[in-house]
Amino acid sequence: MALDQQLLEILACPQCKGDLEYDRGNEKLICHKCRLKYSIKDDIPIMLIDEAEKF
Repeated sequence: MALDQQLLEILACPQCKGDLEYDRGNEKLICHKCRLKYSIKDDIPIMLIDEAEKF
């Protein structure tokens, strides 16, 4: 199941407060500015900086 479009519009990176890109295929929210990927588990974004994946 995909994330709700309204939720995607209000979500921001917890570190820089910037925009996030939704990667539907990998179920990740990506902040290009911080170079972090936030996981989505059971349709819930895990927006914890310490748990984000660096790229």
